[in-house]
Amino acid sequence: MRGIATTLATVWRISSPFFRSQERWAGRLLLAAIIAIELGIVALTVLLNTWNADFYNALQERNWDAFVYQLGYFSVLATAFILLAVYQLYLNQWLQIRWRRWLTRHYLDLWLADANHYRMQLLGDAADNPDQRIAEDVAQFIQFTLNIGLQLLNAVVTLLSFMVILWSLSAAAPLVVFGVNVAIPGYLLWAALIYAVIGTALTHLIGRPLIALNFQQQRYEADFRFNLVRVRESSEQIALLDGEPAERDRLLVRFGSVVANWMAIMSRQKKLTFFTAGYAQASVVFPFILVSPAYFAGAVQLGGLMQTANAFGRVQDALSIFVTLYRSLAEWRAVIERLSGFDRSVQAAQAMAATPPVITVTPDDATAVTFKDLTVRLPNGVPLVTATDISIGLGERVLVSGPSGSGKSTLFRALAGVWPFGAGTITVPQRARVMMLPQRPYFPIAPLAAAVAYPAEPGTFDAAAVAELVAAVGLPALAERIEEEAHWNRQLSLGEQQRLGIARALLHAPDYLFLDEATASLDEPGEAALYQLLDQRLPNATLVSIGHRATLAAFHRRRLAFSRDGAGTGYALRDTAMAPAVP
Repeated sequence: MRGIATTLATVWRISSPFFRSQERWAGRLLLAAIIAIELGIVALTVLLNTWNADFYNALQERNWDAFVYQLGYFSVLATAFILLAVYQLYLNQWLQIRWRRWLTRHYLDLWLADANHYRMQLLGDAADNPDQRIAEDVAQFIQFTLNIGLQLLNAVVTLLSFMVILWSLSAAAPLVVFGVNVAIPGYLLWAALIYAVIGTALTHLIGRPLIALNFQQQRYEADFRFNLVRVRESSEQIALLDGEPAERDRLLVRFGSVVANWMAIMSRQKKLTFFTAGYAQASVVFPFILVSPAYFAGAVQLGGLMQTANAFGRVQDALSIFVTLYRSLAEWRAVIERLSGFDRSVQAAQAMAATPPVITVTPDDATAVTFKDLTVRLPNGVPLVTATDISIGLGERVLVSGPSGSGKSTLFRALAGVWPFGAGTITVPQRARVMMLPQRPYFPIAPLAAAVAYPAEPGTFDAAAVAELVAAVGLPALAERIEEEAHWNRQLSLGEQQRLGIARALLHAPDYLFLDEATASLDEPGEAALYQLLDQRLPNATLVSIGHRATLAAFHRRRLAFSRDGAGTGYALRDTAMAPAVP
């Protein structure tokens, strides 16, 4: 019961925000209409149960007029049933797509807000394959929740409706054992209850492992798909290294987990299907076995026998809803666990950024970026970089240098506000525009003009201005393809991508531009040309560059160097002397 309560609480936590959102009235009206139709369908099944008795009595009595009337009455009930079923499906699908649209946006907002997606990776695989959780699990959660919820509602209302009918039929068709009437009030109801309880208990005993197996299957499938995507994205590197056999073996190992888990599901479902199929078939004849002695003794007519069998079947189906839905319930539970795990991972990422000690990035009225008592740590708590009272003013040209692994890029991440591990404060001018250029720039799959203008909305910048900058950074051939849509990260070399990264910086014209080896894949003349272009086009901007080449010193007038601190456990960021820049 604790597990059921926890699951329902999780379902409520995931579901309820939609019905309190700006779309609450549409969602509530659609849900109310679907529930009303479901109740109408149950009412029709009650009327059809009564029709059973009258129809089969007409057959037994060979009453032609009653037979024709009952056929007409059935046509009316069947028409109403068809209309209700069609519109329930239509409204159900309408609610599903509206709910999915809202919930997808909600999870995208959580995932992409304030670099949560990056911090979630720093935490590990607490929420593996977020793409699957947003793209697939959201849709499955809504579908399972609505379908299972409606079937449970149907079962409860059907049970309440037919319990009364079955109780009264128990009196009309008394239990006969070896020709002797045995007076057990409501015996048909008790028989249905006992039959369903036994079936439910055995179903749960046989099928419970399916919950964990379905959870693992989705994870293995997503891992296999993710690694296929990685091979596609890294096809050039793999081809150059002749890595196809190694990748094939790795993919087959991943797929082996898919197959092995699927075989376990097959084995468990085979056992479950043996029982549930046998249980369903026995359910067909079980009420006839109970009532047939009274029928052959003349205590009830054929119509009463058929009505009793139908009512018993309805009650037994309602009580056996757990048996009927077990496989769906197992899959639903796995989906709930995955979405709940995603929620926990998002909350952990948010808490990681807000729970002291953390690095605080705050706006300030000053005109400089300042590091105050800053300590940058690794996720395991080991000190990496310290910086005390270092300021970088507007218009400066600063070169950051140090050994590989000393924390240069991590310092930039802390400045961007995405690296929370550590303590201290970084102040940034209040209205300053800050831009980071990583070594490997990102370009969305879009027309080249929109890819270079990213993260601005497409159309923010004039296409001709973008083309001029693309040509200015040394890519005149690409300037002619400014409206072409392509996967630019895959199509262009890293050097070409870095040139486009500089074009992006020139387009956005930030006040502070931080370049993390953003020209490292270019030759020295190409790198020099780009830095000269930055000087010409952004004369008042602050440029802070991470780089290892000695030639970069010519374009900077100040150096910040990483050196071992006195404790020997990390690096300290210090101002060091630099020769005047060479024109």
